[in-house]
Amino acid sequence: MTSRTPLFNNLVSSFFLMIVISAGSLCGVSPARTKGGQPASSAGLPDVTGTWSGTFVSKHANVAFFAMTVVISQDPSGGLVGSASLNSDCLKGAELKVTVTGSKVVLAGSNDEGHNITVRGRLDNTGTLLKSTYILNGSATGNCETDDGSGDLVKR
Repeated sequence: MTSRTPLFNNLVSSFFLMIVISAGSLCGVSPARTKGGQPASSAGLPDVTGTWSGTFVSKHANVAFFAMTVVISQDPSGGLVGSASLNSDCLKGAELKVTVTGSKVVLAGSNDEGHNITVRGRLDNTGTLLKSTYILNGSATGNCETDDGSGDLVKR
């Protein structure tokens, strides 16, 4: 004669374990994200929206430094975008996609002529200074095919 008690206890234990695991999973749900991959709530991420400006210096002696101003805002789908104006010989302006991961910020985009710029940096503890590097790729027919260097953007 076999006892059904161990089988019943195993079923009850398994059912209890499934409830505990399900409850734990609900507690660990990730925050909702927008289509652009940014958290729907900005809690925990630095606020980079607004106007940033600064000066960038090329690694190449024959390339002049340039100033850049970027206005960062949220697009209708919730992603971050920037409109950049530059006084570079290679690029005058660009529409940028902005990605924030912790204190790391990437601004990347192009203009209608096919010139591209990517700025990668890290925010300081105040969230108002972006120490960064850049790479600029002009079209093959333009004055500047490639330029790179560093600079700081300061939030105004």
